[in-house]
Amino acid sequence: MTDEIETQARHLLGATLTRGDVTVRITEVEAYGGTGDPASHAFRGPTPRSEIMFGPPDVLYVYLSYGMHYCANVVVGADGDASAVLLRAGEVVRGVETARDRRGGVPDVRLARGPANLTSALGITIEQNGATLDGPQVVLHRDAPIPAEAVSAGPRVGVSRAADVPWRFWVTDDPTVSAYRRSPRAGDAEPL
Repeated sequence: MTDEIETQARHLLGATLTRGDVTVRITEVEAYGGTGDPASHAFRGPTPRSEIMFGPPDVLYVYLSYGMHYCANVVVGADGDASAVLLRAGEVVRGVETARDRRGGVPDVRLARGPANLTSALGITIEQNGATLDGPQVVLHRDAPIPAEAVSAGPRVGVSRAADVPWRFWVTDDPTVSAYRRSPRAGDAEPL
């Protein structure tokens, strides 16, 4: 499963996600391996919140983070697998004016930098939880993936368990990629 989730995550880089008149090109993602990954919402099995992660693939898993920000994941595992990839950052490539209005005048490079900013720029809320990625609410186009030599990998952001697992992937040197912030609650490295 480790190789598969890494492959799925890497192949989302360069993909475009569209909701309404805004399209974002994905530049940063973070993988979560389900019941085998202590940092995953699905680690303890299906719950009302994580049930959607258990399949089918190619749907959006949206959740409220810290009671105030929406985050969006692409479910990538087969039915029962519970693998998902958090969409961490992107570049707004269509609908820049709408994204600017939603984000309150931040510089364009920051419109979709960070998972909550990405969902805000796209207008994604809990209403899109469970939406299929072939429309009508949300459309994902997986174009040619970013070449491996143009992708960097490192530890995941803000997780307290399995924090050193290098399942954060980003387009190297892309200005829309968010900054790395290790969780202050992260202890010593835990293998998966």
